[in-house]
Amino acid sequence: MCVGNLAIIPARGGSKRIPRKNIRPFLGKPILAYSIEAALQSGLFEEVIVSTDDVEIGRIGASYGAQVPFYRSAANSDDTATTFDALSEVLEHYATQGRSFDNVCCIYPTSPFVTADLLQSGLSLLEHGSFDCVFPVLRYSFPIQRAVTLDSSARMKLCSPEHLSSRSQDLVPSYHDAGMFYWFQPEPILRKQKLWTDNTGCIEVSELAAQDIDTLADWQLAEFKYKYLQHG
Repeated sequence: MCVGNLAIIPARGGSKRIPRKNIRPFLGKPILAYSIEAALQSGLFEEVIVSTDDVEIGRIGASYGAQVPFYRSAANSDDTATTFDALSEVLEHYATQGRSFDNVCCIYPTSPFVTADLLQSGLSLLEHGSFDCVFPVLRYSFPIQRAVTLDSSARMKLCSPEHLSSRSQDLVPSYHDAGMFYWFQPEPILRKQKLWTDNTGCIEVSELAAQDIDTLADWQLAEFKYKYLQHG
């Protein structure tokens, strides 16, 4: 029996580039808290859970209102485990209890820019567009058709030489995953064993309202953007 929507926040304990990244303080509180709070404030979910292998992360997630129904298996806790692996493990856990969900939202734990309104927009597109999956995207600030590569001697080579003389404004815009969340319908995603199917929709977000966080420089930029959005 399907029982509404489920939010899954995958927050593994291991992080090499930024140690303890998922609970590192972001402007005064663990960055994980922002994803939990946005999910709870949206009122869209029957349950908001943290999927983790780490007791401290589980404790912090619970302190901000999330549930931690179980801890991840060792197989889904190492560096090779994918987001899909973590999600399918959670859904299998609920399936053993005879429970399933109409829609699921995977919200990354380092997504302080996720808001209740943005989650609502994503769900609306998922349902009304009849998509398998929906996620936010950012537009590349410069046309990727004019991208270049460099060899070992720093010699440039155009990736798409046919666009050497094309005007930027004439080239089709390109986008990339904003790394914030994925709304999806469980059945087609589990059947196809991937989140990005040929029936996936996207919502564009502002460059100021998103930041992929992989390095300390990214972290500092994210804090700057967040403060700017909050206070101008």
